Amino acid sequence: MGRAKALLPLGGDTFLSRIVRTFLAAGVDDVVVVVGHDAEAIVGAFPSELPVRFVENRGYDRGQLSSLLTGLAVIDRPGVRAMLVTLVDVPLVTPATVRAVIDRYRQTHAPVVRPTSGSRHGHPLIIDRSLFDALRGADAEAGAKPIVRTHASPAGDVEIEDEGAFVDVDTIEEYERLVLNGRAGAHPGGGAAGPAAETSTG
Repeated sequence: MGRAKALLPLGGDTFLSRIVRTFLAAGVDDVVVVVGHDAEAIVGAFPSELPVRFVENRGYDRGQLSSLLTGLAVIDRPGVRAMLVTLVDVPLVTPATVRAVIDRYRQTHAPVVRPTSGSRHGHPLIIDRSLFDALRGADAEAGAKPIVRTHASPAGDVEIEDEGAFVDVDTIEEYERLVLNGRAGAHPGGGAAGPAAETSTG
């Protein structure tokens, strides 16, 4: 991309602040943002009124799994049943989709819960604490994907129509196309970033 995706403008927000607003609007009450490259700039530009916890992954160059494990180390505590995870390059998911994923987890306690549309799988996804040790022991190069694929199930797949759950922005061209197509409008919830804890108290 050539610059930090977290800071890209999006309808009065940045990618990161929009994702956090989405999680908060969906009722997530513990949001952790894992930062690595350009950490100081990202934290400094983040709206102070949004309640999040930042944690720095100093080994971010080791790959995506290292950031997931950094977040997991922060949220894993007694009473936490699962974590809700998204990527900063999937900024358009709606609060309704986040709530649908959380609701499906609470109904089924499937080890992996994720939004789906046909053969597509999107974000955010929930990973049950029964897989936390598997994540910690995962191959750094392969990352979490093999674990997610192995433990995905019909019970955990949530069929949705929210295209924002499947749109990831990896290039300047994709970002410009997103803005030109008018998809960067005002946030539907008032304006998920990283892992969020799902606790036993709900």
